[in-house]
Amino acid sequence: MRLNSIKLSGFKSFVDPMNFQVPGQLVGVVGPNGCGKSNIIDAVRWVLGESKASELRGESMQDVIFNGSTNRKPAGRASVELVFDNAMGKAAGQWGQYAEIAVKRTLTRDGTSSYYINNQAVRRRDIQDIFLGTGLGPRAYAIIGQGMISRIIEARPEELRIFL
Repeated sequence: MRLNSIKLSGFKSFVDPMNFQVPGQLVGVVGPNGCGKSNIIDAVRWVLGESKASELRGESMQDVIFNGSTNRKPAGRASVELVFDNAMGKAAGQWGQYAEIAVKRTLTRDGTSSYYINNQAVRRRDIQDIFLGTGLGPRAYAIIGQGMISRIIEARPEELRIFL
């Protein structure tokens, strides 16, 4: 499975709907400080089922919802959708039959979190099950966050075993 696009709305600094096309299998997110690079990675981890706000650089899960600015009102909800190419049928379970799989998560200010696969309401566990064995998940090796490379380089051999 290959990630084709990331759609964000109301998620952290992405208040307006934004659609990022992912051009290849290996992607680096680059740009100046403060442009939202880490928020894109947080969005991917969040939609894949991350449940600890601290792993997304927040204090509570509501911190992922755009909180307003001097010029903008706070968003009522956050929404992130990842669209995957599944032409080779690598997705697990009933979703393997679809050529494209859209995985979506929404969160409202009242704390209601919802997950969807191809616009069908599902459980968080269903999202995680699709990606079993693919290296994708909220804390999987396929997503290398800020500071992870230095931790790997500086790690002792016994600490490196967790990556095997």
